[in-house]
Amino acid sequence: MVASYLQEAVIAIFVHAGDLPAELVLKGDLAVDTEAMGLNNHRDRLCVVQISDGGGDAHLVQFAKGEYKAPNLLKLLGDESRVKIFHFARFDLAIIEHYLGLRLKNIFCTKLAAKLCRTFTERNGYKDLCKELIGVEISKQQQSSDWGAAVLSEDQKNYAAADVLHLHRLRDALEVLLKREDRRELAQHCFDFLPIRAKLDLEGWPEIDVFAHGS
Repeated sequence: MVASYLQEAVIAIFVHAGDLPAELVLKGDLAVDTEAMGLNNHRDRLCVVQISDGGGDAHLVQFAKGEYKAPNLLKLLGDESRVKIFHFARFDLAIIEHYLGLRLKNIFCTKLAAKLCRTFTERNGYKDLCKELIGVEISKQQQSSDWGAAVLSEDQKNYAAADVLHLHRLRDALEVLLKREDRRELAQHCFDFLPIRAKLDLEGWPEIDVFAHGS
């Protein structure tokens, strides 16, 4: 385990090789994100899963190529009593199922929620939501970096941590907007469908709307 710190926010970032420590205790709902070699789940391998319980720390599980046995991480993510908070959950759910063999349940997706309640704008990316809803400026500079490197740089660790450290606050802000617009129930139905949407991606329908009338 390697720890580093975001000094400006006094936030600890822990990097774990292959799995979370058995003694680690994370409470309540979990913010989750992934980093991969690219955006093709079959071609581009899973490199990092990052998690935060909203308490100020971020835990990054770094996977070596072909080594995806992570029982402690799987036990935590498989706890259906916890909400798993993502931004664009569709991608993360698919790559987690493909490489770790786990289909997650009890999901909240901030991107999907934002699209349902922020119809006045198309600016619903993570960076935009952080700035507009919770007043946090984040950098996406490391988005296209080499996540398969044996040792993550400090910039990569900070980037990965930032992708989970604000999700609880974003979820809370979006819950208010969804309820205000009477779309919370609709959002929940969409969240419940996300594991199936991810499975469709894995099975070969990533760009096809199977519900559309056309062929």
